[in-house]
Amino acid sequence: TNCSHREIGGFSETVIVTFCLHFFVVADPKKSDVVFLIDGSYDSLNGFEEIRSFIEKTVESLNLGNDRDQVAVVQYSRDATANFYLNSYSSKNDVLNSIRTMRHKFGRPLNIGKALEFVRDNVFSASVGGRRADLVPQYLYVFSGGRSGDDVRGPAQSLKDNGIKTFSIGTENADTLEMQTISYTPAHYFYVTNYNNLQSLDPSVEAMLRDTSVTAEAGFQSADIVFLLDGSDDMQPSEQQTLEFVREFVKQIEIGPKKAQVALIQYSTEPTTEFLLNKYSLKDDIINHLDNMKLKGGSTVNTGVALDYVKNNVFTASSGSRALHAVPQILILFSGRNSNDEILGPLERLRNAGIVLFGIGVNNADRFEMEQLAPRAMYFIKNTSDFPHVREQLLSVISSLKSSSSSIKRDIVFLIDGSDDVRMSFSAIREFVGKMVTSFDLDQRKDKVAVVQYSNNAELNFNLDTYKTKVDVLKHITSLKPKGGRPQYIGAGLQFVKDNVFVPNAGSRQHEGVKQILIVLAGGRSRDSPRGPASMLKTAGVTTFAIGSRMSNSAEMEMISSNPNFKYSVPDFVNLQPAGKDVVFLLDGSDATRTGFPAMRDFVQKQVETLSVDDGKDRVSVVQYSSDPAVQFYLNTYTTKREVLDSVRGLRHKGGRPLNTGAALRYLRDNVFTASAGSRRPEGVPQVLILITGGRSFDSIDEPASALKQLGVLTIAIGTRGSDSTELQTITGEPSHAVSVSDFTDLPNVQEQLSSVMSTVLMRVTPLTPTVTGKDVVFLLDGSDTTRTGFPAMRDFVQTQVETLSVDDGKDRVSVVQYSSDAAVQFYLNTYTTKREVLDSVRGLRHKGGRPLNTGAALRYLRDNVFTASAGSRRPEGVPQVLILITGGRSFDSIDEPASALKQLGVLTIAIGTRGSDPRELQTITGEPSYALSVSELTDLPKLQQQLESPVEETPIEVFIVLSYCLFSVSRDRKDIVFLLDGSDGTRNGFPAMRDFVERVVEKLNVGENKDHVSVVQYSREPEVHFYLNTYTTGEDVVDSVRGLRHRGGRPLNTGAALQYVRDNVFTNSSGSRRLQGVPQILILLTGGRSFDNVDSPASALKQQGIYVIGIGTRTSDARELQKISYEPSYALSVSEFTDLPSVQEKLSSVMNTVIVRATPMTPTVTVVRPPAGKDVVFLLDGSDTTRTGFPAMRDFVQKQVETLSVDDGKDRVSVVQYSSDPAVQFYLNTYTTKREVLDSVRGLRHKGGRPLNTGAALRYLRDNVFTASAGSRRPEGVPQVLILITGGRSFDSIDEPASALKQLGVLTIAIGTRGSDPRELQTITGEPSHAVSVSDFTDLPNVQEQLSSVMSTVLMRVTPLTPTVTGKNMSHLHIPVDFVQKQVETLSVDDGKDRVSVVQYSSDPAVQFYLNTYTTKREVLDSVRGLRHKGGRPLNTGAALRYLRDNVFTASAGSRRPEGVPQVLILITGGRSFDSIDEPASALKQLGVLTIAIGTRGSDPRELQTITGEPSHAVSVSDFTDLPNVQEQLSSVMSTVLMRVTPLTPTVTGKNMSHLQIPVSW
Repeated sequence: TNCSHREIGGFSETVIVTFCLHFFVVADPKKSDVVFLIDGSYDSLNGFEEIRSFIEKTVESLNLGNDRDQVAVVQYSRDATANFYLNSYSSKNDVLNSIRTMRHKFGRPLNIGKALEFVRDNVFSASVGGRRADLVPQYLYVFSGGRSGDDVRGPAQSLKDNGIKTFSIGTENADTLEMQTISYTPAHYFYVTNYNNLQSLDPSVEAMLRDTSVTAEAGFQSADIVFLLDGSDDMQPSEQQTLEFVREFVKQIEIGPKKAQVALIQYSTEPTTEFLLNKYSLKDDIINHLDNMKLKGGSTVNTGVALDYVKNNVFTASSGSRALHAVPQILILFSGRNSNDEILGPLERLRNAGIVLFGIGVNNADRFEMEQLAPRAMYFIKNTSDFPHVREQLLSVISSLKSSSSSIKRDIVFLIDGSDDVRMSFSAIREFVGKMVTSFDLDQRKDKVAVVQYSNNAELNFNLDTYKTKVDVLKHITSLKPKGGRPQYIGAGLQFVKDNVFVPNAGSRQHEGVKQILIVLAGGRSRDSPRGPASMLKTAGVTTFAIGSRMSNSAEMEMISSNPNFKYSVPDFVNLQPAGKDVVFLLDGSDATRTGFPAMRDFVQKQVETLSVDDGKDRVSVVQYSSDPAVQFYLNTYTTKREVLDSVRGLRHKGGRPLNTGAALRYLRDNVFTASAGSRRPEGVPQVLILITGGRSFDSIDEPASALKQLGVLTIAIGTRGSDSTELQTITGEPSHAVSVSDFTDLPNVQEQLSSVMSTVLMRVTPLTPTVTGKDVVFLLDGSDTTRTGFPAMRDFVQTQVETLSVDDGKDRVSVVQYSSDAAVQFYLNTYTTKREVLDSVRGLRHKGGRPLNTGAALRYLRDNVFTASAGSRRPEGVPQVLILITGGRSFDSIDEPASALKQLGVLTIAIGTRGSDPRELQTITGEPSYALSVSELTDLPKLQQQLESPVEETPIEVFIVLSYCLFSVSRDRKDIVFLLDGSDGTRNGFPAMRDFVERVVEKLNVGENKDHVSVVQYSREPEVHFYLNTYTTGEDVVDSVRGLRHRGGRPLNTGAALQYVRDNVFTNSSGSRRLQGVPQILILLTGGRSFDNVDSPASALKQQGIYVIGIGTRTSDARELQKISYEPSYALSVSEFTDLPSVQEKLSSVMNTVIVRATPMTPTVTVVRPPAGKDVVFLLDGSDTTRTGFPAMRDFVQKQVETLSVDDGKDRVSVVQYSSDPAVQFYLNTYTTKREVLDSVRGLRHKGGRPLNTGAALRYLRDNVFTASAGSRRPEGVPQVLILITGGRSFDSIDEPASALKQLGVLTIAIGTRGSDPRELQTITGEPSHAVSVSDFTDLPNVQEQLSSVMSTVLMRVTPLTPTVTGKNMSHLHIPVDFVQKQVETLSVDDGKDRVSVVQYSSDPAVQFYLNTYTTKREVLDSVRGLRHKGGRPLNTGAALRYLRDNVFTASAGSRRPEGVPQVLILITGGRSFDSIDEPASALKQLGVLTIAIGTRGSDPRELQTITGEPSHAVSVSDFTDLPNVQEQLSSVMSTVLMRVTPLTPTVTGKNMSHLQIPVSW
């Protein structure tokens, strides 16, 4: 049993929870074991009486007794001595008497570590009264007056592991870090200058002790609870029980805005929101949702993605989280299997956010992963009967969480940039801090304030304890002067406040549970890394807000802040004091508010009184509404407060019904929050709407409320009891901005609350748009009379498009609308949730008919009725909105205004018209000529489809790229970006600006292992790599490295050589390039001069390799040269000086986006397996001194080999390299294109000479310079790469690493050596003994001609040339009649231990007949095979069987020798199509390196078999199982190729593991 006492977030909440394997129990709060460990050394002699008195007082507050609290006291110095144990006394009097009479121990040194071990092993043990086994909480109080003489870390951690909560109390001679290490958390350490001050700690220590005894008896208090359900296929067996768990859980708690809030998210590949925390305020609504819910399904489980999703999208204020109000944040995760992605990073981010995670494992949940997720808060459900038990225990645990009662107190520290860079705006900073302090409660000591300035170092202006009154604090702030200095070291500043301000002796009250708040104002980027100190502050529970200016680093601000929502930015610090705000009052003037209207009017008056109208800062407008809105006055109607107040006093109640709040909000957007009506939104002035309403809206408010949010309007809604609170929260988008009063006469009571909310306007920033992976696609089809004959083609086109979308996983949504004179919705974006439903509906479309063709009206209809939240549009969530218009004629009405309105909504429109359409009209609708596409007739739409699907046809126009981007779900979230920086003497002054520019670009990237990769290279005469594409996997690491760049200097400027270098050494697989995986490759060149060498050839080579080069030059660069280097002329950008680089930031982003789209194939790449077009053959000839006499024979041999190749038709290419101490290329693979040219060059070869013989260096040279695309290698195209080495001696240098590198490239090496060569060395080079050939002398080379031809022919049989092949095989036969298996086994070498065999039979589930290590002789295997009995059962689950093999048969424990490099072979024989999916398990086997051969009958699915094998030639068909003998020879041929495969990473093994997975018997 483990006991965990856990701190919740930064709110000092304590949960006492114990989890066991099958159940968990809430610790009994009515009893505790308390041990006092007293410093008995000479250091504490003078304070011993105070310690004794303190302990007495603490014991007085305890409830001692056998079944209550127990106390023990231990003294320590060099060693520890117990004064009495936990079970020594049962009455309080006895304990107190013992304490009063105990004597000081004396001694030195002070060994705290040894003392901690003593209490752990001898005092908290059961034999002396310890009750940990009974789940009784255990507490240790450590008193120390000095530094320990031994190490405390191990013993302190072991106490924590045992669940013992340690409080430490140290004097000024104690080591603070040591005491914090000992303590349960740093907040559990208390500082006193000396023991005489112990009594001042009494209240806080007692409070802490009381907090540790929180129990469920207090009743269920408020909490934000998020259920995260694994919705994958693995959870299907427990779907009913899981949903019932959630349903019953909800039934037993009290739901409401002041109580518990619940959200539910399910996930597999991607997360899907069922409902958020602020969606339902009634229990019945949640239950109804759960009653109609099903798990989504899916074979992939990305728990890491889901954890990040709930942190970033669910535990947020906009989704209803009340974390800022100290409400516990709880995540309950149900997991049915291990995650396919990484979980540790997301888990750490959850913990940093203060979210408590409870893990419940079901079905196939991974125990190790669950322990990582929730080490002491995990639970495994094995039986259905466990569900109710777990639910009750979990309810009990969560009920022990309580809100922080100390949140009304705050310790607030301002960390201000006081450097030279902010001198001009320092007064604005000072004024900002002063205004904030004005709102604090300093006089009652609820709030405390400290101010620290930083530049190149940190300086304390005043501490938390310096001033006791607001007047004194403000007086000091008013007199603040900037400290000066540069550069800015924010990291050092953060470290300073952590070590010197947020500590007890500086006035911090963290140990009392007081909220610790840090406000950072930064005017520039930091020259040190703030990551470490910022992380430590978060760990210490400090909530940090970061405010930056335009010179600050956005990524740094986010890193410093406690969460992204606490990061703010202003153009300049003078903007901290905004020019004002535009305030619009929207008043409910319906019949229902007649009696309350005077109170409403008075309230508006009082609000206006607080505004700065006369000096032009604030503007005011008032609108009244009922069924329709009426403007009383606009924002620019009045310019003085008197005029505004006079108008407000004269307001008359409007009257009318119904109450259309939605229409009123829409009216405000279109008519009041506009420049013509006086709004200053374009100038960045905050826009505020104050809505006062007394009823529920008759019309929908969703879309207009969302539109106002997108405009950036801050809405505050005040409603009475007749209003709908959920509606008000939807309108505001932030629950805390929705305020309720009983009646309008109570409006004065919310005055203060409203002012508080309004003040947040000064700090508001535009939130970043969340990344969304899906899209909302609307098809608008011309259904007029003129398209009757072409309508079927239109319908088919839509079907084909829908097939490419990801509807089933919730990523994409689809709507279809038909129109003629008016529009008719066929189905909305939220009508269907599966692709099947959408396709069925599309197939059933009937032509609408009608005239005229009103395209304008249709576009307007879409804006108002389809691209809306109520119709399923996810535009407010940032999901791309796509409209595909297909029309056959010209619009009868105007399209200008509605087309413009859609653009303003952010809808991307693609228009396809026929010859009857108006091209200009289509271009106006799309807003981009290239998005307007034409066909002759609608029946030609399939031709358009073919164009779209052709990856070769780049032609027609950019719209195909756009369609690809919008419709084919292409991943754009990965890029490889290399910065090539001019570091020559001419750029010395501009280099800092260059470095800053790179940093800013990197900040906008999404750097990660599977995201963007970055490399930086600097050059002058020659290039120098600072870091490669695979050096760093986080943006922080890249930025840190960029900041450390130093100008290298040098001349001349060889840009050509640098371009060549990055192509050959940086855009390579070994350096982290993912070009072969289809990831866009981008080179950004920053240069300040003209190249000294030629750039033509390397620039051309980069383009041929598909690398997109963007060139940025200054006025001293050569513009033509830049255009020549850039991928196309428009990618060449210019600035006057490097200091002007920020001006091209936006242009660069635009070009980058174009590149990414262009680099993305429009349709998924389909690999068609064809016989290889030929091969690339490189001859590497030993030209050292020892081969002089044999060289002519070598040359003749090469000639004869070339004679056999097909050079003239372009199939084969040849290169020859000679080497001795170093290599020399005679000609490259792309030097000659005819056999005659190659032979002429070979005949002219001259012996090179030289010594020693460095074969390793030669092999390395081939890898880097010959087997490359620039040298003519076609390896990226899948053409086999062959190296023929002819050598007469042993290598002087090592060949191991370069030989391995060639194998990894997939090069097949054949080595021919004479008697002077080392046979072992040759075998190492080839990786396959049969590819190492020996002759006595070079004159004997003709004798191996035939042997060489035989080896060479195997090249044509090789599969997947880019992947290193593997020697050996594991064979598993999945459905095999017994005779056939017997014959296969007869051919194997089982008795000598070379080959191993396993047989598995399957139908609905698999059954192992025997494993790979069950039998060691062929006789045993054959006897078992002969005894096989038909399994029976249905359906046929081939996917499950393949998965079973991966997890249970191809494993070391089952006898697989895969780790030793032995080939793994699976032979599947099946008679039907699989009932379940085979994609993921088949892929998993391929990743393991298993070679799969599948044999199917006519009842099988050939495509399925090819998917399983991954190689069409390995999928064999027979009419019936009786025909199996006919494929015996074909199977042997395929099997034999396994022995030819090269194992690059492991030694050659001469056997194979054969696992026969047998007999699908469902047919």
